Amino acid sequence: MNIKKFLNSFLGVFRIMQILFGAGLWVTIAAHKYEGSIHFVLFVAVLFWLLTLALFFLTLLDKQDLVPVVGGERWLCTNLAHDAAAAALYLAAIGVMIYKTDRNSYCNLELYKHLCLYKVYLTAAVFACLCCLAYLVSVIYGACRKCRGEQTVI
Repeated sequence: MNIKKFLNSFLGVFRIMQILFGAGLWVTIAAHKYEGSIHFVLFVAVLFWLLTLALFFLTLLDKQDLVPVVGGERWLCTNLAHDAAAAALYLAAIGVMIYKTDRNSYCNLELYKHLCLYKVYLTAAVFACLCCLAYLVSVIYGACRKCRGEQTVI
């Protein structure tokens, strides 16, 4: 497979978006003081960022045949399962971020002088929504390819 062909493909573009949005999410959270259920959001963001990087580079370099059990002719199903799991866990992460954003909305005042994580949580919630949307679109794309009987991701 041609590298340029993958980078210009639908899945290639969405993998890049998933990587960028996922990095935006975990960097936003990790750069600030966080606690409690935000650890789950950070876990989801970093886990799927790393897994998406692995899928991206394996597909980019056309090395999916070297992956035991889930590679080769199962690569489309592997990508579909990864994207579906990511979308499901990002939905839970969105719920956590919305809850935390709402709990910190009291400090969204100009005169409030103490540490306020409202804008951080709001930004993280937006990144989580963008990630979830990118993975959902990839699920739909992969499911359409699978329903047509195709075996490759592009």
